[in-house]
Amino acid sequence: MKGLEVLAFALNQFANLTEDDFNLSTSFWHAKEYKKGEYFNRQKNICRYLGFINTGAFRSYVIDQKTAEEKNVFLYSKNQFVIPFKSFVNQEPCDYHTQAMTDASIFYININDLLSLYNQSQKWERFGRLMAEMAFNVTIERMESFLFKTPEERYLDLIKNHPDIFNSVPLYHISSYLGIQGPSLSRIRKRISEK
Repeated sequence: MKGLEVLAFALNQFANLTEDDFNLSTSFWHAKEYKKGEYFNRQKNICRYLGFINTGAFRSYVIDQKTAEEKNVFLYSKNQFVIPFKSFVNQEPCDYHTQAMTDASIFYININDLLSLYNQSQKWERFGRLMAEMAFNVTIERMESFLFKTPEERYLDLIKNHPDIFNSVPLYHISSYLGIQGPSLSRIRKRISEK
């Protein structure tokens, strides 16, 4: 499958959008290539686009005001949506940067076009509800993982949710996302490989 076919398949799997439903949206989707380090959305900017990742990986991160250290908050990889959801939905400035960690390609849709689809079709309106539920669950799971899970359990969740990320992303990004230091990540990886 190529291009929009992959997107159509993903939307069917995610929200049961049929070919006719998808055809309502084809003129609204645009392709974009990102070089490693380019921004999908910057902190304090309003996010106006929902992206679907064809290739590559993105991160959302904040910069610690005291240490100037970058802390990864969310990761997005192939066949996932990349979106600073709160900024997108509320059309308010974003609290963090969203940046390509690798060369990447996406399809994106403008919020006004997406809202137009919501008005045209109950299936697209359902898509919006499912996106909101997914964003809520990702955020809650992320928060709860730091409260209730060990770093090793967070690592295993990362492998499950982003299986290809280790092939393309430096380990310091992964340790930042997991909230641990590099040596701790090395120990976790060694323990798991020995099991």
